[in-house]
Amino acid sequence: MSRYATFVLFLTLGIAFQLSHGTEVNVRDKTNQLCLFANLMVNFSVSYEVADNKSATVEFELPAKVTDESTCGDTSSTLKLNFGEGHSWSVNFTINGKMYQADTIVFSYNLSDTTVFPNSVLNETETVAVKTHITDVGVDTCYSCKSKDTIEADKVNQTLWNVLIQAFVTNNRTSKNITSCAADVPTTPVAPTTHAPSTTTAAPVTNSTTTAPTTTPTPTLPTPTTGKYSIKRDENSTACLIANIGLRIGFKQEQMNFDPNGTKVSGSCGVNSSELILTSNTMTIMLTFTNDTKKFRLHALNFTKNTSSGEFSEANTNLSLWEAAVGTSYMCNKEQNYTITSQLTLYTFDLQVQPFGVKNGVFSTAEDCQADAESFLVPIAVGVALLVLILIVLLAYFIGRKRNMATSYESL
Repeated sequence: MSRYATFVLFLTLGIAFQLSHGTEVNVRDKTNQLCLFANLMVNFSVSYEVADNKSATVEFELPAKVTDESTCGDTSSTLKLNFGEGHSWSVNFTINGKMYQADTIVFSYNLSDTTVFPNSVLNETETVAVKTHITDVGVDTCYSCKSKDTIEADKVNQTLWNVLIQAFVTNNRTSKNITSCAADVPTTPVAPTTHAPSTTTAAPVTNSTTTAPTTTPTPTLPTPTTGKYSIKRDENSTACLIANIGLRIGFKQEQMNFDPNGTKVSGSCGVNSSELILTSNTMTIMLTFTNDTKKFRLHALNFTKNTSSGEFSEANTNLSLWEAAVGTSYMCNKEQNYTITSQLTLYTFDLQVQPFGVKNGVFSTAEDCQADAESFLVPIAVGVALLVLILIVLLAYFIGRKRNMATSYESL
């Protein structure tokens, strides 16, 4: 729908919505039908690190000119807008019966873009995921919010206003029905009431109506990029420790993907202990592996991150994860999460690691984490088969005995 059509829509409804030079997107499905519409303004306030351990704050807005990578589905749709030098802003929508909502806003910003982040000492892409305030929107209605809605995170504040969005558009056109945000709904002041003096003590008024708490889905980040890391004993030798892994870190009730681009890799290889140290501009992850000559495992994890409130550090030196036979590699392609400490959670994706017995710098035969679950099925299946066999033998015995007794009676 064009800006003119949107303006006509507002006049029809009698809504004084303030059109602006905001970002407008018309998303169409594979059949070229309109499936998602958005016209909105977003301001960003981002704090980032500059020289001498100082920080700077920049403010910029979502431009009108963006690259649209949005997608539509029957139960889930995503508004994704790319802009500038490696920045993106996306909102995920889900539908439940007659209502839909925006679950998560994911904002990625590229600190190497000097036009936006001058003098930044970091050159990586940061990603933040936050919960939205767009909930309980009726199907076949547009969500409207002229008021400013600020969503705060650790280093990023996002302010949305002049918002008009309709997810799950039907009939190839936006609806004339509007679901307004709470800030736009006028409140009617309640006139004060006066009561005559009374000597009677009034009984307390009990409100029998209770409001059930609503739950908002946890923000989800995109799958982290898989990093490929290796350690050599010296420049002339092949790798003695290799690891492919996508990492997400959960700390202080936040989650953050670990970006392998620009990561410094260090560590050491020993007979019974090896270390892999991954250092980015903002965090350091140290993985310590040990072996008992037969099996190796991840024994310790140390995590350190620089935050705006100081250094955050957590460690666990009594782990027993990623276990496999020495001379093989450990592999787990599915997403896994591990509670390292009460304040730190590790998420892994497409994991394969071999800290000992590496030959020619390549992975040896892998022990898959899926095999751990399958290994329990074998004894269970054998036990069930034996039980069935015993029941069959007993049943055959009793049937045979009964027949013999019947034959004996007949002969008498």
